Amino acid sequence: MSSFKEVSKIAGAFVGVIVGAGFASGQEILQFFASFGAMGLVGCVVAGIVFVLLSMAFSTMGQRLLANSHKEVVNAMLGKHLGLVFDVLITFFLFAITVVMLAGAGSLLNQWLGVPEVWGSVIATIATVLIVCLDVASVISFIGAVTPFLMFMTIVVAGYVLMTPHPDYAALQVAAETQPKGASQWLVAALLYVSYNTVAGMPFLVIMGGQASSRKVALWGGIMGGLLLSVLMLLIAAAMYLRMDTIGGLSMPMLSIATQISPWLGHLMSLVIFGMILNTAVGMLYAFMARIVPAGTRQFRIGTAVAGVVALAGSFVGFIKLVGLVYPIYGYIGFVLMALGLVGWIRMSRNRSQDTLNRVR
Repeated sequence: MSSFKEVSKIAGAFVGVIVGAGFASGQEILQFFASFGAMGLVGCVVAGIVFVLLSMAFSTMGQRLLANSHKEVVNAMLGKHLGLVFDVLITFFLFAITVVMLAGAGSLLNQWLGVPEVWGSVIATIATVLIVCLDVASVISFIGAVTPFLMFMTIVVAGYVLMTPHPDYAALQVAAETQPKGASQWLVAALLYVSYNTVAGMPFLVIMGGQASSRKVALWGGIMGGLLLSVLMLLIAAAMYLRMDTIGGLSMPMLSIATQISPWLGHLMSLVIFGMILNTAVGMLYAFMARIVPAGTRQFRIGTAVAGVVALAGSFVGFIKLVGLVYPIYGYIGFVLMALGLVGWIRMSRNRSQDTLNRVR
């Protein structure tokens, strides 16, 4: 495999994990960026820079440690005992994201087809549990192919919005003030957004980095993944800000904007969003169960069914409420991982430089 293909594989895997949890519906971008008006777009730029730095750091640390799971990196950063605490927190966050995704699927099918949210979540739960219990690797790869379509749809929708008339600045700011917010201040919201996505994406990113053939491949894979996320984030936030007067109170604002452009585009966007939500739900539930019970066993399948039912019950809280509750809580926990990730990367880089000097001497 060429270096470029390896880099693309790492970047694509990272984007594929993050988009379902933090991008697909648009609700996350709305609460953490667009709801702050013009300053929220500044927050996107700040978040994008931090995304690139963190994805680069965790990918290269995974390669340095030849990581097979997030445990190696967490223990290297925090030590055995504190690392265990964060390992548990990260594992249960995987379950929390599953709950949020099932709620999001219910909201999507309700807004798209008029299906009651409860039944939409039930359908998504059944599909998720069955996929996790069956040939999960091939199905996740298949659903993960939706990622390029999401990127294409985002560019089309954002491009259309940017090129068509929209309300003036004052009207947009007033509309933004009425939206739910993920934090009290735009900069805190931007960092929280990166933080909870770091908790969600780091376990997969370090594994991909651990499989990289060289540090250079891991480094550029992380950089490319971070840049792709940053561009998607800014495009979605800008599109929602310019349509702020029409998306208030909707669980799936990106779907609403696409439908405003064309009903057929709305249907296509719905399929893409559902694919990304299901992709993330499957990946998170599988990772959660695999940390508790060996995958492929009878206990794993039974545990998956039980966890699916519990996650379904939790999803009845409501998608918008869950996004505003779960993500900020783990966002604050993720601040520790963000700081230690950058410190750990700097420390490893220094050690690597020192090792090189010692060999020269």
